Amino acid sequence: MKLADPVTLAIPAFVLLVLAEMVVARIKDRSRYEPRDTLTSLALGTGSTVAGVLSGGMVFALATWVWQFRLFEIGYAWYWFAIAFVLDDLAYYVFHRSAHRVRWFWASHVIHHSSQHYNLSTALRQTWTGFFSLAFLFRLPLFLIGFPPAMIFFVAGLNLIYQFWIHTEVIGRMPRWFEAVMNTPSHHRVHHATNPRYLDRNYAGVFIVWDKWLGTFEPERDDDRPRYGIVKNLGSFNILWAATHEWVGIAKDVWRAPDWRARLNYMIRPPGWSHDGSRDTSETIKARWEAARQERGEMWKKPISSSSDADPAGAPSRAA
Repeated sequence: MKLADPVTLAIPAFVLLVLAEMVVARIKDRSRYEPRDTLTSLALGTGSTVAGVLSGGMVFALATWVWQFRLFEIGYAWYWFAIAFVLDDLAYYVFHRSAHRVRWFWASHVIHHSSQHYNLSTALRQTWTGFFSLAFLFRLPLFLIGFPPAMIFFVAGLNLIYQFWIHTEVIGRMPRWFEAVMNTPSHHRVHHATNPRYLDRNYAGVFIVWDKWLGTFEPERDDDRPRYGIVKNLGSFNILWAATHEWVGIAKDVWRAPDWRARLNYMIRPPGWSHDGSRDTSETIKARWEAARQERGEMWKKPISSSSDADPAGAPSRAA
């Protein structure tokens, strides 16, 4: 069965929504859009589309080959599309979490996080090297179950379309029932933030319930507004550097590593890992932030008068 590519059909809507958000930003807050940053995002999105066309045939051929060994016969009834959509979103969660925890996958995914702005054009800032990093492996179990490749690629396109609209600061929070189940702009702002509280959180594509069930959920807080980008920002709008800088970093680290174990770890350990512990990972950043936060909390509890008794006024109230 041949199915249309929903992402291609959605491109005109993407363009119109980006233009509409630009108008809103010009009226309310011009800092939300930076022309060079937006052009970089659009160029990276164009390159990703070209890369997808070049590698799409190989990925589809591999999926079809794996599908030969399927466990079940699954047809094209509407309910199979619904089930496929949910399972594909779970597969996306696993991939997305791995893309932040394994440097080899991060080298492709970091492109999407490299903007220090958060707007609809950021959604178009996609990888050029997804095929090289083997990101397609995470969907292979769905073909083994028996879902036809055309069906999975169709629902994956719908998933990508859904994720477009959540890349915005124009929308605050959705109704509570929606925030409880679905990924939203508020949840995804957390994911793109570099604040220590928010690092490696909210990996969901469509359903935020995966994060809530698997312990990776963090709500957005008004007292800790997201700061966007990556821990060490590029400092450049060079398109080729944005697309390849982490691969260059891996190559340099592997070349300089003292032994084969370190070489392997520079590829499979989390971003920031180093054989001598000289760099920061998200864990060390969060641990340092938590220690500082606890120290500040202890300072509030200390007496501030010359007396050995606690100050009668007590410590001022503060957010947790």
